[in-house]
Amino acid sequence: MVDLAQHLLSELQCHGLRWQGDGGLARKGGAGPSDHKALTLGEHTAMVPMLNQASLQSPYHAVPDAAGEHALIFREGQALGRVALPAVPKFYALATADGIPYRKIATLHSRDVLATTVLQHCIRLNQAESACQFCAIGQSLASGNTIARKRPAQLAEVAEAAVRLDGVKHMVMTTGTPNTPDRGAAILCESAAAVSAVVALPIQAQCEPPDDDSWFIRLKQAGVVSLGMHLEAVTDAVRAKIMPGKAQVPLARYFSAFEAAVKVFGHGQVSTYILAGLGDSQDAIAQMSERLAAMGVYPFVVPFVPIDGTPLAGHPKPSSEFMQALYPRIGQSLRRHGLHSANIHAGCAKCGACSALRQHE
Repeated sequence: MVDLAQHLLSELQCHGLRWQGDGGLARKGGAGPSDHKALTLGEHTAMVPMLNQASLQSPYHAVPDAAGEHALIFREGQALGRVALPAVPKFYALATADGIPYRKIATLHSRDVLATTVLQHCIRLNQAESACQFCAIGQSLASGNTIARKRPAQLAEVAEAAVRLDGVKHMVMTTGTPNTPDRGAAILCESAAAVSAVVALPIQAQCEPPDDDSWFIRLKQAGVVSLGMHLEAVTDAVRAKIMPGKAQVPLARYFSAFEAAVKVFGHGQVSTYILAGLGDSQDAIAQMSERLAAMGVYPFVVPFVPIDGTPLAGHPKPSSEFMQALYPRIGQSLRRHGLHSANIHAGCAKCGACSALRQHE
């Protein structure tokens, strides 16, 4: 039986949403999900694109109420549902002793996820011939919404407050890739260790495969309970076109890193983001997802969202038909290999708000 609430949110993730009035609590730019707002319908929460130009073409639009707590969703004049809007978290009102607002150190994703980009820079960011064409990691820094480097003590301070004041359940630490062989694993280790020392908060770390698999053991010892190493695209041709610098790290290295990481973190505790709509076919994504799932790696497949200000701002979004045909194929792989988002300790796939994949597990 189709869950109408989940179906509507899935549609909104693909089409985006035209929004009337103040965007309120939303995410513009940054490491992603960018140009999104969290919407809750029934028991389901989804991150829905609404701040980008692509969403202006959506057949769906929202009219928020005067209190900014709910909004009605319409399509062609017909009201489809009433969504709840996230309240501004209490920890956003606080600042460090040296005056840095907590919201510039870490942000709330979905309903109960704390997220931070520890290093808001990447070695490939400023070179067109190497930069990932979809990346908006520099935008939030340029707009003054974040700081370039979050120190371990700052992250620990904010994480403790977010758990105490807002009931945050898990944390995502990602990073731009520094010019070091560990690919950011070192700064993730020190950050996770600092947070784990002050609050019991499950942490997912996200980075490119480091040069040495021993970093996976160090990350776990620092308090990381799940790991994300993101492919984004799954075929060599699309990788070379969309993310030429990152494509220099061969798929073979990703797979050897996945294998080593699963041995450390366990079956289902390693995941990878796959952006459907960049040019990979359904078959290519489904076949890659099956290969990953067989290894114990959760393939978190999400619809690509074109972000304003990036080279792919005008790239077409995947259709809802494309995603609805793809999700069941991924779901079959998840079931076949015993993977379920509810069993993941922390991270994007556990949250699931950027994808409708959970409906098909």
